[in-house]
Amino acid sequence: MADHDTFTHTNADIDVHSMGEVHEHPTWKQYKWVAIILTLITVIEVWVYYTPFSQSALFVPALLLMSAVKFAIVVLFYMHLKYDHRLFKALFTGPLIIAISTLLALLLVFGKFAGR
Repeated sequence: MADHDTFTHTNADIDVHSMGEVHEHPTWKQYKWVAIILTLITVIEVWVYYTPFSQSALFVPALLLMSAVKFAIVVLFYMHLKYDHRLFKALFTGPLIIAISTLLALLLVFGKFAGR
């Protein structure tokens, strides 16, 4: 098989930019900060669970908000959505927003935020 038929990132005959293969990647320093932030949010979640705040009506919304932030960080950095094409971002975030809105509406309808 000829060299020009083989796909490699070093093959000059293949335009990897048009294939969507080349994008900037987070550095080790960025990954370290993402991991630290995720760890801090997890520590806060556990702390909130074991404090008297767990009896508050804001307990569930606070945990949902913290999990949503962690989810967004993981998707943006570890799944590289931050570096993807706008179409893929829209295809992911559109249904996600609909799902979150539906869940929050159901929680409100059934009184889970009312503290009953």
